[in-house]
Amino acid sequence: MNIIRVATYKDLSEKASQILLKQIKEKSNSVLGLATGGSVIGTYELLVEDHKKNKTPYNQIKTVNLDEYIGLKPNNPYSYHYFMNQYLFQHIDLLEQHTHVPKGVSDDFQNECHQYEQTIEQLGGIDLQLLGVGVNGHIGFNEPGTSFQSKTHIVDLSPSTIEVNSRFFNTIEEVPTKAITMGIQTIMNSKKIVLLASGKTKAPILKEILKGEVTENVPASVLNQHPDVTIIADEEALAN
Repeated sequence: MNIIRVATYKDLSEKASQILLKQIKEKSNSVLGLATGGSVIGTYELLVEDHKKNKTPYNQIKTVNLDEYIGLKPNNPYSYHYFMNQYLFQHIDLLEQHTHVPKGVSDDFQNECHQYEQTIEQLGGIDLQLLGVGVNGHIGFNEPGTSFQSKTHIVDLSPSTIEVNSRFFNTIEEVPTKAITMGIQTIMNSKKIVLLASGKTKAPILKEILKGEVTENVPASVLNQHPDVTIIADEEALAN
């Protein structure tokens, strides 16, 4: 596991964008696993800035997102599909048919989970997976107690996750209570993984990930078993 210590969130975003751009330039048809949330916004903004300035091409890149809220359509401003369009997709020359986000609305979620796994397999697997981490250690929406062998599945969001994510909604009552997410095994099958951690709220869980035991009670601790993981964290997140 490679730990990159940076001073600020801005530095974290710059380092993460550099790693992604290196991957894109070395393999122009890379499959990128993408995340949502505050940790990655700065990274996406820098990718957009680079694209406008340097015309880095994305027309052969494929993307697969980690997760989506159950019950939200792609055009819902609170959906992760909308988030990706807002911060990245619409600003670069990435082809819409090359983007994949789990469906939040479906008549058959069991089939949707199966189809998402098949999509990743047909793409040849994920070359580089970008991750944030929840204050309870979740990666994707894999909450504590999720099996390390899990594939794409439906989850009940924990009260702490709902509370943290309520900052993106008008009220906590509007936060969906379920999500569809890549499983931990799906994430671990990625060739490379880059995890971002910023701010003092992430310090306790980052300490557990780096110094604690590998346990399903701390889903992100499984990353210690992956052969190519980079954690980029700022001073506040590494304070403990």
